Amino acid sequence: MRILVIDGMGGGLGKAVVETIHAAIPDALIIALGTNALATSAMLRAGANMGATGENAIAFNCGQADYIVGAIGIILVNAMLGEISPRIAQAVSESAARKILINAPKCGVNIVGTAEKPMAQYIAEVPDIIRRLSAE
Repeated sequence: MRILVIDGMGGGLGKAVVETIHAAIPDALIIALGTNALATSAMLRAGANMGATGENAIAFNCGQADYIVGAIGIILVNAMLGEISPRIAQAVSESAARKILINAPKCGVNIVGTAEKPMAQYIAEVPDIIRRLSAE
């Protein structure tokens, strides 16, 4: 199971996601993909198996993933203070991988029908979602 975790800025969300997946699904291959080196480094320290940084690394790996996990901003051009380029948003959106997008109102999007929860609760749900999707 090849899981991409994509994050930018300081990598705090990605770090928490990697820690949660690593603890719950220890045999998963977790690839940390940061829009910048700080985000990639944070996710690698959290237990990702490998990592890469930048637009090309993200676009390339999206084509080889089973799951892509990140804030909803990873499908929005110019989200995360402009770190999500059109190519990144397109690669994530067009990937055949199952996407697990975390509701993050800071990305400028509010999704009708989702409960407002602390970010930690959304992150805690990620491994269960991956397990459920893997069983389908």
